[in-house]
Amino acid sequence: MAEQASAVPFDEAPVTARYWLSIIIFAVTGVVDFFDFFVVGFLVSVLAPKWHLTFGQTSIMLMSAGIGAMLGAFVAGFLADRFGRKPMAISGVLLCGLTSGAIAFIPEDGWVAFAILRFFVGFGLAAGAVAAVPAIVEFAPTRHRTLVTSLVVVPVAFGVLSASVTASFLLPLVGWRGLAAVGFLPIILGILTMIIMPESPRWLISKGRVREAQASIRKLYRVGGDEFVLPRLPPASSATFADLFAEQRRFWLTVLIWFGASTANYGVFLWGPTIVALLLGVSPQDAARMFIYVSLAGVFGRTGFAFLAHRIGRKPCGQLMGYGTAVSLALAAYFHNDFAGSVPLFLVFLIVGAVFFDGGFSNIGPYPAEIFPVQLSGRAVGLAQLSNGIGKIVGPLCLALIAGADNLVHPGATASAVMPAFCFLAGAGLLIGLAFTFLGVEPHGRPVALFGENGGAGSAPKSLAAKAAAGQ
Repeated sequence: MAEQASAVPFDEAPVTARYWLSIIIFAVTGVVDFFDFFVVGFLVSVLAPKWHLTFGQTSIMLMSAGIGAMLGAFVAGFLADRFGRKPMAISGVLLCGLTSGAIAFIPEDGWVAFAILRFFVGFGLAAGAVAAVPAIVEFAPTRHRTLVTSLVVVPVAFGVLSASVTASFLLPLVGWRGLAAVGFLPIILGILTMIIMPESPRWLISKGRVREAQASIRKLYRVGGDEFVLPRLPPASSATFADLFAEQRRFWLTVLIWFGASTANYGVFLWGPTIVALLLGVSPQDAARMFIYVSLAGVFGRTGFAFLAHRIGRKPCGQLMGYGTAVSLALAAYFHNDFAGSVPLFLVFLIVGAVFFDGGFSNIGPYPAEIFPVQLSGRAVGLAQLSNGIGKIVGPLCLALIAGADNLVHPGATASAVMPAFCFLAGAGLLIGLAFTFLGVEPHGRPVALFGENGGAGSAPKSLAAKAAAGQ
């Protein structure tokens, strides 16, 4: 019978400095990777009028990363479970950095080349996340897993903030090409990951690679100099995507919350700067400065949700994220033409909403890796990122379809699209709340399962547990 993660001797041991350094690298990598992803909103706000792009063309530029993320999630989920977390984490970060920075060298009016490179940015970002999230969850001792894994997601919001700050100051100085060239930064972090990060010990145990797991444990935990015994378990290579789908409740829970969250979040952040600039008649640089406040609200929300999840659990926090998103974005839609003095209420409700639609990601970020066992963790996060990629497409696309894909970007077209588009995004938030209410699973305080037998944070299908017990 397969043993649970709670049975292994390192879970209660103190962690090492290398553990914290690995976690810090993960967090900083998330910041830089998401800078690469969200800076496109500010680049498009400059290039759309400069290159006389239509809604259809700008939507392709914005959606291409989502398409890449879908494919990257599907491929990397399998590879991370098969070959390990570390190789995929490094590969994803390097690909994201190389292709994001390469946008600085595309020719004028090269929106097709822009979209192609953004496809690979999305692919790399998803691949890196599919490997990094399970690694963070599997590194963490059960006693503080919920808090630590949630806090690691908090700095990702600085990716949005840094994109807003950098765009507002660098655009006038170095232009859009100089801003795009900042995208090369993840390459440095990919190299640091290669040097410092060990392989996930729980993944190694699940693959039956006990000696390597012992070496990895000694790098992450203070287990002393004495020899310790780890359970010899059957290899996990027999797990398939069919095993992931067999657990219907967790499968659809993951799909619905990640689709809803990414639709709302990316719809706001990728189209938000263009809407604010055109709706209020301000420059892209001024719109970027306004979005600094939206980004800061996301940072505040992620921090709050991290501590709240540690106190009350992930399911109640997921409900709060969903219903809070729905209400705030519905209000932004309804009051998009109104002002409180000189302050646009549209922006006010986006700032409030960011506490939920961006802040809630610190709660749902580690969630798939916690509710599925280690044997399926990469595929589970891949499923989340696949749903995330669909949301990245649907969020920007909804505005383009509502406004008319053949219309040139101009204030009239954008204003007419705000009300129906943001009601749609509010509906995405409602979907999150309902999914957690009726399907939610609570992993807080429970050890991560290796093969998914009852008692772990995520119990896998009976067919998967049977494979593990039979040593298939």
